[in-house]
Amino acid sequence: MEFKEFDFHPALLDGIDSLNFKTATPIQEQAIPHILEGKDLIGIAQTGTGKTAAFILPVLDRIMDMPEDHRIKALVIVPTRELAMQIDQAVEAYAYFTGISSIAVYGGGGGSEFSQERNAITKGAELIIATPGRLIAHMNMGYVDFSQLQFLILDEADRMLDMGFMPDLQKIIQALNPKRQNLLFSATMPHGVMKLARSLMHDPVTINIALSKPAERVRQEAYVVHDEQKLPVLLDILKDRTGQRVLIFSSTKQVVNRLFQKLRSKKLNIGMISSDLEQSEREKVMLAFRNSQVEVLVATDVLSRGIDIDGIDLIVNFDVPQDAEDYVHRIGRTARAAREGTAITLIGPADQRRFQRIESLIGSEVEKIPVPEQYGPAPAYTPKSSHSGSKNRHRNKRSGDKKGGYHKHRRSSKKRGGQGSKTT
Repeated sequence: MEFKEFDFHPALLDGIDSLNFKTATPIQEQAIPHILEGKDLIGIAQTGTGKTAAFILPVLDRIMDMPEDHRIKALVIVPTRELAMQIDQAVEAYAYFTGISSIAVYGGGGGSEFSQERNAITKGAELIIATPGRLIAHMNMGYVDFSQLQFLILDEADRMLDMGFMPDLQKIIQALNPKRQNLLFSATMPHGVMKLARSLMHDPVTINIALSKPAERVRQEAYVVHDEQKLPVLLDILKDRTGQRVLIFSSTKQVVNRLFQKLRSKKLNIGMISSDLEQSEREKVMLAFRNSQVEVLVATDVLSRGIDIDGIDLIVNFDVPQDAEDYVHRIGRTARAAREGTAITLIGPADQRRFQRIESLIGSEVEKIPVPEQYGPAPAYTPKSSHSGSKNRHRNKRSGDKKGGYHKHRRSSKKRGGQGSKTT
Protein backbone atom coordinates (compact mmCIF):
# COMPACT_ATOMS: atom_id res chain seq x y z
CA MET A 1 0.00 0.00 0.00
CA GLU A 2 1.36 3.41 -0.96
CA PHE A 3 1.20 6.41 1.38
CA LYS A 4 -0.88 8.42 -1.08
CA GLU A 5 -3.68 5.86 -0.60
CA PHE A 6 -4.20 6.99 3.01
CA ASP A 7 -5.70 10.29 1.82
CA PHE A 8 -3.37 12.39 3.97
CA HIS A 9 -3.37 16.18 3.69
CA PRO A 10 -1.26 17.37 0.73
CA ALA A 11 1.21 19.20 2.99
CA LEU A 12 1.85 15.98 4.94
CA LEU A 13 2.27 14.01 1.72
CA ASP A 14 4.82 16.60 0.61
CA GLY A 15 6.90 15.80 3.69
CA ILE A 16 6.61 12.05 3.06
CA ASP A 17 7.54 12.50 -0.61
CA SER A 18 10.56 14.63 0.30
CA LEU A 19 11.92 11.63 2.23
CA ASN A 20 11.31 9.42 -0.82
CA PHE A 21 8.96 7.16 1.16
CA LYS A 22 6.50 5.42 -1.15
CA THR A 23 5.26 2.12 0.26
CA ALA A 24 3.96 1.53 3.79
CA THR A 25 5.40 -1.21 6.01
CA PRO A 26 2.99 -3.83 7.45
CA ILE A 27 2.60 -2.02 10.81
CA GLN A 28 1.90 1.23 8.98
CA GLU A 29 -0.56 -0.34 6.58
CA GLN A 30 -2.49 -1.99 9.41
CA ALA A 31 -2.32 0.73 12.09
CA ILE A 32 -2.80 3.99 10.16
CA PRO A 33 -6.43 3.40 9.06
CA HIS A 34 -7.52 2.54 12.63
CA ILE A 35 -5.77 5.59 14.07
CA LEU A 36 -7.37 7.83 11.43
CA GLU A 37 -10.75 6.41 12.48
CA GLY A 38 -10.08 7.41 16.11
CA LYS A 39 -9.76 3.92 17.57
CA ASP A 40 -7.56 3.02 20.52
CA LEU A 41 -4.75 0.73 19.39
CA ILE A 42 -2.16 -1.70 20.78
CA GLY A 43 0.75 -2.25 18.39
CA ILE A 44 3.11 -5.13 19.14
CA ALA A 45 6.12 -4.41 16.98
CA GLN A 46 9.87 -4.29 17.46
CA THR A 47 12.08 -1.47 16.26
CA GLY A 48 12.87 -1.46 12.57
CA THR A 49 9.27 -2.17 11.53
CA GLY A 50 8.36 1.47 10.90
CA LYS A 51 6.17 1.92 13.98
CA THR A 52 7.17 5.57 14.52
CA ALA A 53 5.62 6.62 11.22
CA ALA A 54 2.67 4.32 11.96
CA PHE A 55 1.54 6.60 14.78
CA ILE A 56 3.13 9.96 13.90
CA LEU A 57 1.68 10.28 10.39
CA PRO A 58 -2.02 9.75 11.23
CA VAL A 59 -1.71 11.91 14.37
CA LEU A 60 -0.17 14.75 12.34
CA ASP A 61 -2.90 14.37 9.73
CA ARG A 62 -5.66 14.62 12.33
CA ILE A 63 -4.04 17.58 14.09
CA MET A 64 -4.21 19.43 10.77
CA ASP A 65 -8.02 19.21 10.98
CA MET A 66 -8.08 20.82 14.43
CA PRO A 67 -8.16 24.54 15.27
CA GLU A 68 -4.82 26.29 15.84
CA ASP A 69 -5.55 27.24 19.42
CA HIS A 70 -1.98 26.83 20.71
CA ARG A 71 -2.97 23.91 22.95
CA ILE A 72 -1.14 20.61 23.33
CA LYS A 73 -2.89 18.11 21.05
CA ALA A 74 -0.65 15.02 21.24
CA LEU A 75 1.73 13.56 23.81
CA VAL A 76 4.25 10.82 22.99
CA ILE A 77 5.90 9.26 26.07
CA VAL A 78 9.12 7.28 25.58
CA PRO A 79 11.63 5.61 27.94
CA THR A 80 14.89 7.21 26.80
CA ARG A 81 16.24 10.50 25.57
CA GLU A 82 17.67 8.75 22.49
CA LEU A 83 14.23 7.61 21.41
CA ALA A 84 12.80 11.07 22.12
CA MET A 85 15.45 12.56 19.83
CA GLN A 86 14.71 10.03 17.10
CA ILE A 87 10.97 10.68 17.14
CA ASP A 88 11.57 14.43 17.29
CA GLN A 89 13.67 14.19 14.13
CA ALA A 90 10.95 12.13 12.44
CA VAL A 91 8.29 14.70 13.33
CA GLU A 92 10.50 17.49 12.02
CA ALA A 93 10.85 15.70 8.69
CA TYR A 94 7.23 14.59 8.23
CA ALA A 95 5.69 17.86 9.44
CA TYR A 96 8.05 20.18 7.58
CA PHE A 97 5.35 21.62 5.32
CA THR A 98 2.45 21.47 7.78
CA GLY A 99 3.23 24.26 10.25
CA ILE A 100 2.61 21.91 13.20
CA SER A 101 4.75 22.81 16.20
CA SER A 102 6.49 20.15 18.26
CA ILE A 103 8.95 19.86 21.09
CA ALA A 104 11.13 17.10 22.57
CA VAL A 105 11.45 16.95 26.35
CA TYR A 106 14.22 14.80 27.84
CA GLY A 107 17.06 14.71 30.33
CA GLY A 108 20.36 16.49 30.27
CA GLY A 109 19.41 20.11 29.68
CA GLY A 110 20.58 23.12 31.68
CA GLY A 111 18.68 26.00 33.25
CA SER A 112 18.54 28.18 30.15
CA GLU A 113 17.15 25.29 28.11
CA PHE A 114 14.53 24.65 30.79
CA SER A 115 13.36 28.23 30.41
CA GLN A 116 13.21 27.93 26.62
CA GLU A 117 11.30 24.68 26.97
CA ARG A 118 8.78 26.24 29.32
CA ASN A 119 8.17 29.09 26.87
CA ALA A 120 7.59 26.68 24.01
CA ILE A 121 5.14 24.57 26.04
CA THR A 122 3.15 27.56 27.26
CA LYS A 123 3.04 29.23 23.83
CA GLY A 124 1.57 26.32 21.99
CA ALA A 125 3.62 23.28 21.01
CA GLU A 126 0.95 21.00 19.55
CA LEU A 127 2.92 17.77 19.85
CA ILE A 128 5.24 16.86 22.74
CA ILE A 129 7.66 13.92 22.79
CA ALA A 130 8.81 13.34 26.35
CA THR A 131 10.53 11.05 28.78
CA PRO A 132 8.47 10.73 31.97
CA GLY A 133 10.77 12.32 34.55
CA ARG A 134 11.35 15.64 32.82
CA LEU A 135 7.74 15.96 31.76
CA ILE A 136 6.72 15.68 35.42
CA ALA A 137 9.31 18.35 36.28
CA HIS A 138 7.47 20.71 33.93
CA MET A 139 4.06 19.61 35.17
CA ASN A 140 5.08 20.33 38.75
CA MET A 141 5.68 23.96 37.77
CA GLY A 142 1.97 24.33 37.03
CA TYR A 143 2.00 25.61 33.44
CA VAL A 144 1.46 22.42 31.41
CA ASP A 145 -2.12 22.35 30.08
CA PHE A 146 -3.35 18.95 28.92
CA SER A 147 -7.05 19.88 28.95
CA GLN A 148 -7.29 19.76 25.14
CA LEU A 149 -5.07 16.72 24.62
CA GLN A 150 -6.47 14.44 21.92
CA PHE A 151 -3.78 11.76 21.59
CA LEU A 152 -1.67 9.82 24.10
CA ILE A 153 1.01 7.55 22.61
CA LEU A 154 3.13 5.27 24.79
CA ASP A 155 6.11 3.96 22.81
CA GLU A 156 8.26 1.04 24.02
CA ALA A 157 5.88 0.51 26.91
CA ASP A 158 7.65 -2.68 28.00
CA ARG A 159 10.94 -0.85 28.38
CA MET A 160 9.29 1.95 30.37
CA LEU A 161 7.94 -0.56 32.85
CA ASP A 162 11.32 -2.34 33.04
CA MET A 163 12.92 0.99 33.93
CA GLY A 164 10.46 1.63 36.77
CA PHE A 165 8.42 4.40 35.17
CA MET A 166 4.98 3.10 36.13
CA PRO A 167 4.45 5.61 39.00
CA ASP A 168 5.46 8.47 36.72
CA LEU A 169 3.17 7.22 33.97
CA GLN A 170 0.24 6.98 36.36
CA LYS A 171 0.82 10.55 37.55
CA ILE A 172 0.98 11.87 33.98
CA ILE A 173 -2.09 9.95 32.80
CA GLN A 174 -4.19 11.29 35.71
CA ALA A 175 -3.51 14.85 34.48
CA LEU A 176 -4.65 14.25 30.90
CA ASN A 177 -7.92 15.00 29.15
CA PRO A 178 -9.91 11.77 29.64
CA LYS A 179 -11.58 12.19 26.24
CA ARG A 180 -8.56 11.21 24.18
CA GLN A 181 -7.36 8.50 21.82
CA ASN A 182 -4.80 6.09 23.28
CA LEU A 183 -2.07 4.31 21.32
CA LEU A 184 0.36 1.87 22.94
CA PHE A 185 3.35 0.32 21.18
CA SER A 186 5.54 -2.38 22.67
CA ALA A 187 7.97 -5.04 21.45
CA THR A 188 6.62 -7.51 24.02
CA MET A 189 3.39 -7.76 26.01
CA PRO A 190 4.19 -8.94 29.52
CA HIS A 191 1.53 -8.86 32.23
CA GLY A 192 2.44 -5.33 33.35
CA VAL A 193 1.97 -3.89 29.87
CA MET A 194 -1.33 -5.71 29.41
CA LYS A 195 -2.53 -4.34 32.76
CA LEU A 196 -1.51 -0.82 31.71
CA ALA A 197 -3.28 -1.19 28.37
CA ARG A 198 -6.51 -2.38 30.01
CA SER A 199 -6.48 0.59 32.38
CA LEU A 200 -6.06 3.07 29.50
CA MET A 201 -8.03 1.79 26.58
CA HIS A 202 -11.56 1.38 25.37
CA ASP A 203 -12.16 -1.52 22.96
CA PRO A 204 -8.65 -1.32 21.42
CA VAL A 205 -7.58 -2.80 18.12
CA THR A 206 -4.53 -5.07 18.53
CA ILE A 207 -1.90 -5.45 15.80
CA ASN A 208 0.96 -7.92 16.18
CA ILE A 209 3.90 -7.64 13.75
CA ALA A 210 6.67 -10.28 13.68
CA LEU A 211 7.31 -10.39 17.42
CA SER A 212 10.81 -11.40 18.51
CA LYS A 213 12.13 -12.35 15.09
CA PRO A 214 15.17 -10.67 13.55
CA ALA A 215 14.81 -9.15 10.11
CA GLU A 216 15.36 -11.73 7.38
CA ARG A 217 18.01 -9.55 5.75
CA VAL A 218 20.31 -9.77 8.80
CA ARG A 219 23.03 -12.37 8.29
CA GLN A 220 23.68 -13.80 11.76
CA GLU A 221 27.01 -15.36 12.71
CA ALA A 222 28.81 -16.20 15.94
CA TYR A 223 32.28 -17.10 17.20
CA VAL A 224 32.61 -19.41 20.21
CA VAL A 225 35.67 -18.10 22.03
CA HIS A 226 37.58 -17.97 25.27
CA ASP A 227 37.38 -14.57 26.93
CA GLU A 228 41.00 -13.73 26.09
CA GLN A 229 40.26 -14.42 22.40
CA LYS A 230 37.47 -11.85 22.16
CA LEU A 231 39.60 -8.80 21.43
CA PRO A 232 41.88 -10.48 18.83
CA VAL A 233 38.84 -11.92 17.04
CA LEU A 234 37.11 -8.53 17.13
CA LEU A 235 40.16 -6.87 15.58
CA ASP A 236 40.19 -9.58 12.90
CA ILE A 237 36.51 -8.87 12.15
CA LEU A 238 37.17 -5.13 11.85
CA LYS A 239 40.35 -5.25 9.75
CA ASP A 240 38.59 -5.15 6.35
CA ARG A 241 35.74 -2.85 7.33
CA THR A 242 37.20 0.53 6.37
CA GLY A 243 34.45 2.77 5.05
CA GLN A 244 31.70 0.71 6.68
CA ARG A 245 29.57 1.75 9.63
CA VAL A 246 30.00 -0.66 12.58
CA LEU A 247 28.15 -0.71 15.91
CA ILE A 248 29.66 -2.77 18.76
CA PHE A 249 27.52 -3.60 21.81
CA SER A 250 28.55 -4.56 25.31
CA SER A 251 26.29 -4.93 28.34
CA THR A 252 28.48 -2.89 30.70
CA LYS A 253 29.93 0.59 30.47
CA GLN A 254 33.21 -0.68 31.96
CA VAL A 255 33.76 -3.00 28.99
CA VAL A 256 32.68 -0.25 26.59
CA ASN A 257 35.31 2.07 28.06
CA ARG A 258 38.05 -0.58 27.77
CA LEU A 259 37.07 -1.47 24.21
CA PHE A 260 37.08 2.16 23.18
CA GLN A 261 40.60 2.65 24.54
CA LYS A 262 41.92 -0.55 22.94
CA LEU A 263 40.39 0.11 19.53
CA ARG A 264 41.41 3.75 19.51
CA SER A 265 45.00 2.65 20.16
CA LYS A 266 44.72 0.64 16.93
CA LYS A 267 44.01 3.89 15.03
CA LEU A 268 40.39 3.03 14.31
CA ASN A 269 37.96 5.86 13.60
CA ILE A 270 35.94 5.18 16.73
CA GLY A 271 33.43 6.76 19.10
CA MET A 272 31.81 5.67 22.35
CA ILE A 273 28.36 6.00 23.94
CA SER A 274 27.54 5.11 27.54
CA SER A 275 25.58 6.57 30.44
CA ASP A 276 28.81 8.09 31.79
CA LEU A 277 28.84 10.69 29.02
CA GLU A 278 27.09 14.02 29.34
CA GLN A 279 24.07 14.39 27.08
CA SER A 280 25.80 16.96 24.87
CA GLU A 281 28.72 14.55 24.37
CA ARG A 282 26.40 11.70 23.45
CA GLU A 283 24.59 13.85 20.91
CA LYS A 284 27.88 14.94 19.36
CA VAL A 285 29.07 11.33 19.00
CA MET A 286 25.73 10.18 17.57
CA LEU A 287 25.76 12.98 14.99
CA ALA A 288 29.31 12.06 13.96
CA PHE A 289 28.29 8.40 13.59
CA ARG A 290 25.15 9.30 11.65
CA ASN A 291 27.24 11.43 9.28
CA SER A 292 29.95 8.73 8.93
CA GLN A 293 32.58 10.96 10.53
CA VAL A 294 32.89 8.12 13.04
CA GLU A 295 32.89 4.66 11.46
CA VAL A 296 32.94 2.43 14.56
CA LEU A 297 30.74 3.11 17.58
CA VAL A 298 31.03 1.17 20.87
CA ALA A 299 27.90 1.36 23.00
CA THR A 300 25.99 -0.09 25.89
CA ASP A 301 22.41 -1.27 25.47
CA VAL A 302 21.25 2.33 25.77
CA LEU A 303 21.31 2.21 21.95
CA SER A 304 19.80 -1.24 21.45
CA ARG A 305 16.32 0.18 20.95
CA GLY A 306 14.92 3.18 19.25
CA ILE A 307 17.93 4.54 17.39
CA ASP A 308 17.05 4.78 13.72
CA ILE A 309 20.24 5.13 11.68
CA ASP A 310 20.12 3.69 8.19
CA GLY A 311 23.21 2.18 6.65
CA ILE A 312 24.77 0.34 9.63
CA ASP A 313 26.66 -2.48 7.93
CA LEU A 314 27.74 -4.57 10.90
CA ILE A 315 26.60 -5.20 14.47
CA VAL A 316 29.04 -6.93 16.82
CA ASN A 317 27.86 -8.27 20.15
CA PHE A 318 31.08 -8.29 22.17
CA ASP A 319 29.11 -10.19 24.78
CA VAL A 320 25.79 -12.04 24.76
CA PRO A 321 23.03 -9.82 26.17
CA GLN A 322 21.46 -10.86 29.44
CA ASP A 323 17.96 -10.89 27.96
CA ALA A 324 17.17 -12.80 24.78
CA GLU A 325 14.84 -10.04 23.55
CA ASP A 326 17.73 -7.58 23.73
CA TYR A 327 19.61 -9.65 21.14
CA VAL A 328 16.79 -9.02 18.68
CA HIS A 329 16.85 -5.30 19.43
CA ARG A 330 20.64 -5.08 19.14
CA ILE A 331 20.87 -6.75 15.74
CA GLY A 332 17.80 -4.81 14.57
CA ARG A 333 20.05 -1.76 14.19
CA THR A 334 21.24 -3.19 10.85
CA ALA A 335 19.38 -4.33 7.71
CA ARG A 336 16.95 -1.43 7.93
CA ALA A 337 15.07 0.25 5.09
CA ALA A 338 15.35 -2.78 2.76
CA ARG A 339 19.13 -3.00 3.18
CA GLU A 340 21.16 -6.03 4.16
CA GLY A 341 23.48 -6.28 7.15
CA THR A 342 25.50 -8.63 9.32
CA ALA A 343 25.36 -9.35 13.05
CA ILE A 344 28.25 -11.20 14.72
CA THR A 345 28.21 -12.39 18.34
CA LEU A 346 31.23 -13.41 20.42
CA ILE A 347 30.12 -16.23 22.73
CA GLY A 348 32.33 -16.60 25.79
CA PRO A 349 32.33 -19.69 28.04
CA ALA A 350 29.84 -18.11 30.46
CA ASP A 351 27.54 -17.05 27.61
CA GLN A 352 26.72 -20.37 25.99
CA ARG A 353 23.51 -21.27 27.76
CA ARG A 354 22.29 -17.69 27.41
CA PHE A 355 22.96 -17.77 23.65
CA GLN A 356 21.08 -21.06 23.40
CA ARG A 357 18.04 -19.28 24.86
CA ILE A 358 18.42 -16.66 22.13
CA GLU A 359 18.46 -19.35 19.44
CA SER A 360 15.34 -20.84 21.00
CA LEU A 361 13.63 -17.43 20.96
CA ILE A 362 14.43 -16.66 17.32
CA GLY A 363 13.62 -20.21 16.23
CA SER A 364 16.88 -20.95 14.43
CA GLU A 365 20.49 -21.87 15.07
CA VAL A 366 23.04 -19.13 14.39
CA GLU A 367 25.97 -20.20 12.21
CA LYS A 368 29.18 -20.69 14.25
CA ILE A 369 32.29 -19.43 12.41
CA PRO A 370 35.63 -21.14 13.16
CA VAL A 371 38.05 -19.00 15.17
CA PRO A 372 41.20 -18.29 13.09
CA GLU A 373 43.96 -20.74 14.00
CA GLN A 374 46.47 -18.05 14.95
CA TYR A 375 44.37 -17.23 18.02
CA GLY A 376 44.68 -20.73 19.47
CA PRO A 377 42.11 -23.48 20.12
CA ALA A 378 38.58 -22.35 20.85
CA PRO A 379 36.04 -23.99 23.16
CA ALA A 380 33.31 -26.23 21.79
CA TYR A 381 29.74 -24.99 21.75
CA THR A 382 28.11 -27.25 24.35
CA PRO A 383 25.44 -25.13 26.05
CA LYS A 384 23.43 -28.09 27.34
CA SER A 385 26.37 -29.37 29.39
CA SER A 386 27.48 -25.90 30.45
CA HIS A 387 26.68 -24.30 33.78
CA SER A 388 26.91 -20.89 32.18
CA GLY A 389 24.10 -18.47 32.49
CA SER A 390 23.04 -19.65 35.95
CA LYS A 391 24.10 -16.37 37.52
CA ASN A 392 23.36 -12.73 36.83
CA ARG A 393 20.10 -13.34 35.04
CA HIS A 394 18.66 -10.05 36.18
CA ARG A 395 17.85 -7.51 33.50
CA ASN A 396 20.42 -4.78 33.26
CA LYS A 397 19.20 -1.34 34.19
CA ARG A 398 19.16 0.81 31.12
CA SER A 399 20.19 4.42 31.02
CA GLY A 400 17.09 6.54 30.81
CA ASP A 401 15.53 9.67 32.09
CA LYS A 402 14.38 9.07 35.63
CA LYS A 403 15.19 12.59 36.71
CA GLY A 404 14.41 14.17 33.39
CA GLY A 405 15.45 16.94 31.10
CA TYR A 406 14.55 18.11 27.67
CA HIS A 407 15.67 19.02 24.21
CA LYS A 408 14.08 21.89 22.39
CA HIS A 409 12.55 21.65 18.96
CA ARG A 410 10.06 24.28 18.00
CA ARG A 411 8.42 24.83 14.65
CA SER A 412 6.41 27.99 14.19
CA SER A 413 2.70 27.35 13.94
CA LYS A 414 1.96 28.93 10.58
CA LYS A 415 -1.10 28.47 8.45
CA ARG A 416 -1.91 24.80 7.83
CA GLY A 417 -0.19 23.64 4.68
CA GLY A 418 2.50 26.32 4.93
CA GLN A 419 6.15 25.61 5.61
CA GLY A 420 7.10 25.78 9.27
CA SER A 421 10.30 27.33 10.47
CA LYS A 422 12.62 25.97 13.12
CA THR A 423 13.55 28.41 15.83
CA THR A 424 16.09 28.21 18.61
